Amino acid sequence: MYEELSNELAQRMSREKRDGSFKKVAFDCDGVIRRVANPHDNGSVWRTAFIRDIDKIMNCPYYNRYADKTQVFSFYKNDDITRRGLHVQLVSRIARTIGGALNLNLDLIEAISLGHDIGHTPFGHAGERYLDECFFAHTGRHFSHNIHSVRVLDGVYPYNISLQTLSGIASHDGELELSEYRPKPLDSFEEFDRQIENCYLDAGAVRKLVPSTLEGCVVRISDIIAYLGKDRQDAERAKVVNESDFEGTDIGRFNAEMINNLMVNIIENSYGKDYIKLDAKHFNALKKAKSDNYELVYKSDLARKGFSETVQPMFRLLYDRLLDDLISKNEESQIFAHHIAYVNKSYYKRREPYENSEPNQIVVDYIASMTDDYFIDLFAKLFPDSKLKIEYKGYF
Repeated sequence: MYEELSNELAQRMSREKRDGSFKKVAFDCDGVIRRVANPHDNGSVWRTAFIRDIDKIMNCPYYNRYADKTQVFSFYKNDDITRRGLHVQLVSRIARTIGGALNLNLDLIEAISLGHDIGHTPFGHAGERYLDECFFAHTGRHFSHNIHSVRVLDGVYPYNISLQTLSGIASHDGELELSEYRPKPLDSFEEFDRQIENCYLDAGAVRKLVPSTLEGCVVRISDIIAYLGKDRQDAERAKVVNESDFEGTDIGRFNAEMINNLMVNIIENSYGKDYIKLDAKHFNALKKAKSDNYELVYKSDLARKGFSETVQPMFRLLYDRLLDDLISKNEESQIFAHHIAYVNKSYYKRREPYENSEPNQIVVDYIASMTDDYFIDLFAKLFPDSKLKIEYKGYF
């Protein structure tokens, strides 16, 4: 069940691409805004400003850690189940396909896509909830992975990433689907910083963020497209469901159908416009498919088993131990040797020394940076007598 663009639109796109008469809706690289005016970060004839963002993101020390951060199924030793390293590539590919058809800025799309989850915790959204609980209990402030992705690229590592890339990362929330995405222009870091601070104080504020560019809007809907069918594939491989358990919808039942049909419908309804849109039929089908995922996958006992009994108390114990070590200046602790010293290897100029950051924030930075395996190994080292153990499901 693969839809295709209408002949009318396909011919129009071909004609306008050939003669250059398409509506100019892409973000112009000349409008890039950075925190610091550094000539080295300016675009050139062969390397645009957003390619510079991409290079910084991909060379961030935390980019490697995507490879061992799980999506939905954390307790499986199975290389066929998606990690975040694949997820961000899928988002980038889908978003660039849509963006190319709509004549958008593909370098900006790639930068947002590859950076959007770099602040994610180990153990997926469950880990995100548990870290938020710990952070809020100690400080009254909230943690969310997209806001922390901004902190990684703008604070932990002060890369001077563009406002347009950071705005797209902050507002990428793939849990909130919309039928129409209209960008809300943002022209200063002062306003952006106010938005980010509000997200630390108000847990609901992050869902009110709106991408400042069409490119950010495309990444936001592509995040949903990338995981919608892929999570179903992973659930089948984890033997949580069978593909036959899912009902067919107007966007199909299988991953490839969903990706194709949602991309086609977005292009059909968005070409030449200053917003991104799905028609009612496809939007309702997307919502139905997402709801089915929640009922059959995310809320299933097999998918949730072990989180509240093991991971949640492990987060609390690890958080408190690392905070105590930091406050007592126990420099033998891993938070000094494995985290602060590691971060300080960066040669980028900082507004203030990293170790002067608020202690709880340093602990949050450290835990959020961990891969699943590192978290488990560190917990075992610090609490060797604990009865809290994670049992993995192997291949056999």
